[in-house]
Amino acid sequence: MASGAAIVPAPALAQAQGKEEVEPAGPIIPDDQFEAQLPALDPALGEPLEPIETFEGPPAAEGDPAEPVPDASIPDPALTEPLPPLSTFDVRTPEATVETDDAEPAPVRYSVVVEGLDEIGLEDEFRDLSALEEADGEAANGAMIAARAREDEALAIRLLRSEGYYDGTALAVVEQVPEQPGQLRVVLTAAPGQRYDFGAIDVTGPATVPPDLPRSELPLKSGDPIVAATVEGAEASLMLRLPEQGYPFVDIGPRDILLDPATGLGDYTLPVDPGPRARFGGYRTEGDLAFDVEHVGVIARFERGELYDSRMVDDLREAMVATNLFSSVSAEPVLTGETAPDGTEYIDILVRQDAGPPRSLTATAGFSTGQGFRLEGAWEHRNLFPPEGALRLAGVLGTKEQSIGATFRRSNAGKRDRTVLLTLEAGRRDYPAFEGYTALLSGRIARESTPIWQKRWTWAYGAELIATNETRFRRRDFDQPSDTYFIGGLVGQLGYDTSDDLLNPTSGFRLLGRVNPEASLRVGVTPYIRNLIEGSAYYPVSEDLVIAGRARFGSIYGIDRADLAPSRRFYAGGGGSVRGFGYQELGPKDAENNPIGGRSLTEFALEGRYRFGNYGAVAFIDAGQVYESQFPRLSDLRFGVGIGGRLYTNFGPLRVDIATPIDRQPGESRISLYVSIGQAF
Repeated sequence: MASGAAIVPAPALAQAQGKEEVEPAGPIIPDDQFEAQLPALDPALGEPLEPIETFEGPPAAEGDPAEPVPDASIPDPALTEPLPPLSTFDVRTPEATVETDDAEPAPVRYSVVVEGLDEIGLEDEFRDLSALEEADGEAANGAMIAARAREDEALAIRLLRSEGYYDGTALAVVEQVPEQPGQLRVVLTAAPGQRYDFGAIDVTGPATVPPDLPRSELPLKSGDPIVAATVEGAEASLMLRLPEQGYPFVDIGPRDILLDPATGLGDYTLPVDPGPRARFGGYRTEGDLAFDVEHVGVIARFERGELYDSRMVDDLREAMVATNLFSSVSAEPVLTGETAPDGTEYIDILVRQDAGPPRSLTATAGFSTGQGFRLEGAWEHRNLFPPEGALRLAGVLGTKEQSIGATFRRSNAGKRDRTVLLTLEAGRRDYPAFEGYTALLSGRIARESTPIWQKRWTWAYGAELIATNETRFRRRDFDQPSDTYFIGGLVGQLGYDTSDDLLNPTSGFRLLGRVNPEASLRVGVTPYIRNLIEGSAYYPVSEDLVIAGRARFGSIYGIDRADLAPSRRFYAGGGGSVRGFGYQELGPKDAENNPIGGRSLTEFALEGRYRFGNYGAVAFIDAGQVYESQFPRLSDLRFGVGIGGRLYTNFGPLRVDIATPIDRQPGESRISLYVSIGQAF
């Protein structure tokens, strides 16, 4: 029957053929003649039946004696007993008792042989996804093995087509392994057939500026194999690249690939609607606001009239996440209907805010030889003075240090990435080099890195005022003399960072320079300059091993050491300096073997960091010295060596280091321990 044919009733078919209807004919014979031909019925059939009592049954056959009908059997006595009350009747269906064998049947074991996929590089991927392989060669019965084999046939065909083998076939056969009862073998044979390559590649849709922009941003090439992952990646790249060049509302239709078995080519067609070409307009914001739309404009890096670029929108969203003020935040373009002079359309950026809890309590703890235990706690309100005006109250309680302080911080202060800090702090420090009571007031404007938003260039400038009362000598045999210092100074800092992580760098390098012009008001006015420069580099030997190195040099120019407040001198030794020595232990010492600091500093460090999962091991050697001269030297360096462990967490590595000094001197500890968060450098 031809396609589209239908079955219709006979009269309708006759009408469809153009024939007339025929009148029905009469009966073949008349009814009276038919009835006359019927035989007559027996008259006895109409007589009444005789009573049942007189009925004797059918007569016995001739020669057979008549057998009397036996009496009814005596009924079961239980049938005459009264029925039990209905309320006591159990209506539950009795459960059938089935005898079972507790022993489970032995599993059916099988092996898998794959043919035809290794030659085209698909066998490993097939085995990773195979239902037969996933079961580790065991099944409850043969039917289960057959079902898995059928599933793997479909998998093999999907893999073949994903690599351009659209004519490929696969067949799985289950067979008994000879001379191995109960052992089956599944042989899956794949026939890839020819591989199809791209023929013509065409992108259809409205015109763009520049012309053929969608085709130029679609990284597909005629003659290359038609691989599914390549096609999907190219289309995803197109969806990413067009919004970076002024088209925020791109829409891609379903692709079409026309295969030609004769040539082995597939012509690819992709409909693309780029949407309107757009420029940045203004900003909108909605939701539970942490700050207003004006501050959104401060954070954004684009201006009204610039060609739309999705990377700028992503940058705005990431910068808002970095404020730590939101539970969630998003940014997306919306149409305005306003046309720019060049015919493009202005779009606004809609920012949806969901403000998170602004308050937090934090605590950190650490330990190092010479510095003892140190516990710091802080309360912070990150948006007490909107926008992004934070107040932080902190206190330090340690073996050698106690302090309290308040810090006001305004991030993105009138400009993206600009931070204003005001700090007021008072505390006591009791170190081997000095004991002092200090009050500090400082102000600073800075561009800083954070763990979320690490920056290549950082800088800071500001001023500080210090009032401190400190001992200059530590003597056990008489009261310790103290001096009061009033210090005013400027702060200048410049940093350059190419490392890949702020707390756990594995590649790149860092450079940092500080210049602090200061004046001591102890006896008259004595100006001087404190300079510090340091650098570190990180080289990944492998995925698990990183070699890290650091160098630091410091100099104080323009003042004698005796006129310099002990807290403003250079010291070396400790977890952030030269491990293997106590805090401030290196450098010149007095008659009581107490460190007295110096005017110049030299430090080096070399580490090998090996990571395995969330744990790590470190071996290191540090070197350094403090000098009385105003310029650093490389003589008389002291060395410390050690090992350490790392526990990697989502907020940085937890560090534990153990070190010992080389050529240990009297009074120096044999073993020094350091516990902190973050790498040593």
